[in-house]
Amino acid sequence: MSSTRAERTERTDIIDTPAGEARITWHPAPAGKARLVLALGHGAGGGIEARDLQALAAALPALGITVALAEQPWRVAGKKVAAAPKVLDAGWNALWAAFAEPGLPVVAGGRSAGARVACRTSAELGAAGVLALAFPLHPPGRPEKSRAEELLGAGLPALVVQGGRDAFGRPEEFPERGARGASYELVEVEGGDHGFAVPKKTGPTQEEALAVITGAVAEWLGRLAV
Repeated sequence: MSSTRAERTERTDIIDTPAGEARITWHPAPAGKARLVLALGHGAGGGIEARDLQALAAALPALGITVALAEQPWRVAGKKVAAAPKVLDAGWNALWAAFAEPGLPVVAGGRSAGARVACRTSAELGAAGVLALAFPLHPPGRPEKSRAEELLGAGLPALVVQGGRDAFGRPEEFPERGARGASYELVEVEGGDHGFAVPKKTGPTQEEALAVITGAVAEWLGRLAV
């Protein structure tokens, strides 16, 4: 593992995994105030520059939550097509020791494909909870191809944050809480698409939509950290 220090106490670690080199960009809580680590993976169509990941990395450290943004090997290598699920899981699993190194509880999370990885691996890794941002419940236009079992199978405290017009699954399409043992919480971002972009002419502003995300995640993590 090698490290380079960036501005504002951020740092980047390059870590070898079975799938190649991965990268973690750390946004640490102030010294002595960290209560837990939130590890976040990106989606298949983009990286850690996603608006929701960046908003959480900017807002949460001041609340005692260290945010670790993880880039999968395929992304670090500059490839345009995401690796297969098993390869993504292997890459994520190889990063877990780094996430846990601060000695704090670790919440596994991510957006879209990264949320699926977190759901599939979190129980075995010993995560304190799962955060699913824009969980791809089904391919667009294919509700019969449900991935609900991945979400429900985590068996851990879970929060889903979903855009109200997400083509990969609108909030009302998710299983009812309590059905099949589902105990997750769900927060809707009004008007948000799969990337949490909102229409410019109606509904909340983009800043307000991101505030819904950061506020909901902060409140949920605060309860986990008690």
